[in-house]
Amino acid sequence: MELVRLQKFLSQAGMCSRRKGEAHILAGDVTVNGKVVVTLGTKVDPETDTVRLNDVPVGRPDRHVYVMLNKPAGVVTSCEHRGEPVVTDLVDLPQRLFPVGRLDKDSTGLLLLTNDGRIHHRLSHPSFDHEKEYDVTVRWPIDDPALGAMERGMSLAGAMTRPARVRRVSGRRFRIVLMEGKNRQVRRMVKSVGNRVLHLNRIRVAQLKLGGLTQGSWRYLSPGETRQLLKRLRLT
Repeated sequence: MELVRLQKFLSQAGMCSRRKGEAHILAGDVTVNGKVVVTLGTKVDPETDTVRLNDVPVGRPDRHVYVMLNKPAGVVTSCEHRGEPVVTDLVDLPQRLFPVGRLDKDSTGLLLLTNDGRIHHRLSHPSFDHEKEYDVTVRWPIDDPALGAMERGMSLAGAMTRPARVRRVSGRRFRIVLMEGKNRQVRRMVKSVGNRVLHLNRIRVAQLKLGGLTQGSWRYLSPGETRQLLKRLRLT
């Protein structure tokens, strides 16, 4: 296949503009086959070379893979974590996938894994306003004022959370929809109102729903789900 200039390859893959790609190369953010490249004239073979931007894989759109996993508790959301099982251990595919966004070790539920580096930024960054929905069970009955405080937004370590949507399911269970993803946010919000999370299960990310997928299992996104996701992220 014809060789392509590295900055053009980054742009064609939807990672950034050519000018921004040049800046990434000069800053040492790009690797080709595991080696940092800082020369703007470098060319790559899209068929055989492995390109990563800030350790996120860059690939051709026709080789992108999108997988939904129902993460079990006790598994770390990472590609590698010494001495502990990681989510990529649960998906037996030849492609090197990486998880999109966070889901802490003790939590369960929907996690997207892909080799499409464009998805990571657009689903993870709060500026894109993508909803994440959680089913939460707490230790003690939670009252309406506590749920209202989480819904309006609250201060966590000096920073305000964005308003959320909260719906009671039972005395100790509720669902919450966030449009941001601060570290362990739901657990910290529950703690701030004097309670404790016993079980936290993510059931939706944007329009993707966990449905009946069992814990520890995974599946490919359907063609329809993939089209809707890419359209929502303005990648088509």
